[in-house]
Amino acid sequence: MAFNSIPTTRPKPDLRSSTSIFFRKGITIGSVRVATFVLLDAISIYLSWQLAISYGTQFESPWKMTQSSLFLPVVIAVGIGVIDARGLYKSGKYYRDYIELIKAVSLVNLFLLLIAFLYNPNHYISRSAFLLFWFLSVTSVCICRVGMTYFVSLLRRQGVIRRPVFLISDKSHQEKDVQLIEQENCYSILGVADSSSLDRRNREATFESLQKLGVVEVFASWSSIKNRLYLCWHFQTIGITLRILPTELSFSLPRSGFESIGNIPSPVIRAPIIIGGDYWVKRGFDFCFATLLLLVFSPLYFLIALLIKVDSPGPIFFRQTRVGLHGRHFKVWKFRTMVANADRLQATLEAKNEMKDGVLFKMKDDPRVTGIGKFLRRYSLDELPQLFNVLVGEMSIVGPRPLPVRDVQRFEERHFIRQEVLPGITGLWQVSGRSDIDNFDDTVNLDIVYICSWSLQLDMKIILQTVGVVLQKKGAY
Repeated sequence: MAFNSIPTTRPKPDLRSSTSIFFRKGITIGSVRVATFVLLDAISIYLSWQLAISYGTQFESPWKMTQSSLFLPVVIAVGIGVIDARGLYKSGKYYRDYIELIKAVSLVNLFLLLIAFLYNPNHYISRSAFLLFWFLSVTSVCICRVGMTYFVSLLRRQGVIRRPVFLISDKSHQEKDVQLIEQENCYSILGVADSSSLDRRNREATFESLQKLGVVEVFASWSSIKNRLYLCWHFQTIGITLRILPTELSFSLPRSGFESIGNIPSPVIRAPIIIGGDYWVKRGFDFCFATLLLLVFSPLYFLIALLIKVDSPGPIFFRQTRVGLHGRHFKVWKFRTMVANADRLQATLEAKNEMKDGVLFKMKDDPRVTGIGKFLRRYSLDELPQLFNVLVGEMSIVGPRPLPVRDVQRFEERHFIRQEVLPGITGLWQVSGRSDIDNFDDTVNLDIVYICSWSLQLDMKIILQTVGVVLQKKGAY
C-alpha cells in the first residue's frame, strides 16, 4: 500500500500530545472480552459455591447463604481479584494459561479458608464443603475458558472479531511477516507498507492513513524503527498499539513489554487507555506552576532588576531568538548577564569555543559576562523570566533546552529530534552535568532518553533534581 503526501496547514503539536482526549483504539473489543471472562468466572464461582454448600457436610455456619448474604459476594470478589492479579484476563496466551488458572483458583480457596478462620476461629468449618468448592471451581472455571476459547476461535475462522492491523516492514520480509501474523488467527491485515513510510517526509501521511483505515495495532519490523525510537510517541498519541516483529537481535525499548507472536517474544508498546491525558496534565501543571513561581519570586525579580541596572548599562531583560517546537522561532526571556553588544562580540570568540563539535557555543570564562551576570548564572537565576515563555505556551517547565539559531543551523539530521517536543527551562541535560558536558551528541542522547521515556513522574523527578543541582552550583557558568 502506498501513501500519498497529505498537505496540512494546522501547526504541528508536541510529539507527545494528542489533538483530543479519547480512549485507546480497540479498547471496546478488549473490554468486552475481559467482561465476558469476568462474568463467566463469577458464574462459575457462584455455582461452585452453591453446590459445595448444598452437598457438603451440613453444619450451621455463617457461611451458609440462608444465614448471611454477605459471604457469597466476598467469595466472588476474592476469586475475580486473585485471577486478575495473576494476569489471567490479559490478551494473548495469558487467559489460556490453565496451569496458572488452577493455581489462582486454588489460592482463592486458601484465602477463603483464612477469612473463615479469622471470622470465627471457634466455629466448625465444613472441610468437605471447601474441598468440594475447590474441585468444582477449578473444573468449571477451566471448562468455561476452554469453551470460550474454542467459540472465539471458531468466530475468528469465520472472519469475525478480528483486530484490524497494519504491517510496516522491508519488502524482502513482508511475505514472511504476513505469514507470522496470520498464525495468530486473530488479526485482519488491512494493508502493508515498507519502512520508508516512517521517514520524516512520509510519516504524517502514514499516520493519517492509519487513522482513516481504523487500524488498532501496527506490526513493525525492528529495521523500520531502530533509528526512529521516538516514533513510538506518534503511535501512542493516535491510540494505536505498536508491536515489534520478533528478531534475533537483542535490544530494549522504553515503555515496552513483551508478548508472544508465533511463540516468539516480541516487544509491545501499548498506547495508554486514555489518549492525551498525561500530556494535558503536564501543560496544566506548567501553567499553574509557572504562575505560582512568578507570584512567589516577584520580589526577587525586582531585586535582580535593580542589581542589573546598577552593575552595567543596558536593558534589564535579554531577549534572544531561539528555535522551538518544530523549528518555530520565538523570543526567549532572560535576565541580561552579558554586556549589551554580546551577540556581536561572539564572532570574535568562536575560536575559543569549548564544545568539541562546535555545535553549541560554550566558554567557561566568557569575557562578555558581567559581574552580577556571573552570580545569576551560577544559580540559574537568569532563567527565571522564561516562566513568561511557559505561560504563553512557547516553553514547558521540563524539556530540551531551546537553542539559538546559530546552533540549530549546525545540526545534523539526527539532532532534529530535539525540535519534536516543546522546549523546557530545565531538562535531563541540566541535571546530568549542565555546562560540564562538552559534546553536543551527549546532550542529544540525554534529550532522546528524556523524549522516549517521558512521563509525569520523570518530569517531577527532574524538577526536584534541578533544585539540588542549582543549590550545589554544579556545572554552572
